[in-house]
Amino acid sequence: MTKIAQNRLGAILDEAQREPIVIRRQDRDIAVVMSMADDERLTSGNVRAFLELRNEVAAQAAAAGLTDDRLASLLTDGT
Repeated sequence: MTKIAQNRLGAILDEAQREPIVIRRQDRDIAVVMSMADDERLTSGNVRAFLELRNEVAAQAAAAGLTDDRLASLLTDGT
C-alpha cells in the first residue's frame, strides 16, 4: 500500500460509511469500498430475489406435473 493510501485509509473508511467509494486505477474502476450495512443490504436482496425465483419455478414445475421421481428420471437417464 502506498504512503498516500495509508494516510487516507481512515478517511476513506469513514466516507464509505456514508456512501460507496469507487477506487480507480489508470482511468478504470477497479474496486468499491462500502459499509458492511450496504453489503448486507445488497446480499440479502439477492438472496431474497433468488428464493422468490426458486419458488416461482417450483410452482410452475408442480403445475406442469413434474414430480421428484420424474425429475430424478430425467436427470439420470434423460427419459
